Amino acid sequence: MDRSQKADSVAQLGAVFKEAGVVVVTRNLGLSVAQSTELRQKMRDAGATYKVAKNRLARLALKDTDYAGIDEYLSGPTALAYSEDPVAAAKVAVDFAKTNDKLEIVGGSMGATVLDEAGIKALASMPSLDELRGTIVGLVNAPATKVVRTIKEPTSMLARVFGAYGAKEAA
Repeated sequence: MDRSQKADSVAQLGAVFKEAGVVVVTRNLGLSVAQSTELRQKMRDAGATYKVAKNRLARLALKDTDYAGIDEYLSGPTALAYSEDPVAAAKVAVDFAKTNDKLEIVGGSMGATVLDEAGIKALASMPSLDELRGTIVGLVNAPATKVVRTIKEPTSMLARVFGAYGAKEAA
């Protein structure tokens, strides 16, 4: 990499750190190309990104951002997973690490809050933004469904009573 490519890389990482909701630092302990491609695809499907970055360039990009606390995790063969959704990148990284022992969760950050490995795993166990939205929509729709059922119920009860009287008269 020449100097201009490094400057571009630092600028891109800086933009990532300004927009991301969460950054997860992982350590690659010999992931194959196929495994790395699979992880990147899972990240893309969840709305997250997985990127291998040089530690020195990542440290330069971290300066003057909320994620400056994760520079202590940037040693050895590391990669960054990030997303705007505060749970997506953590969830995919932890799920992939469960099935593949060549990926290790080192730590991460949610804004200015630095998280260790246990913090990232706890974050991954939380519902995602889409799941929370679905739950809220379900809660909002539930009262409307109950109102319709309550309004409809007396007429069906009345029909059953008439049906029972009709059957009694016929017998």
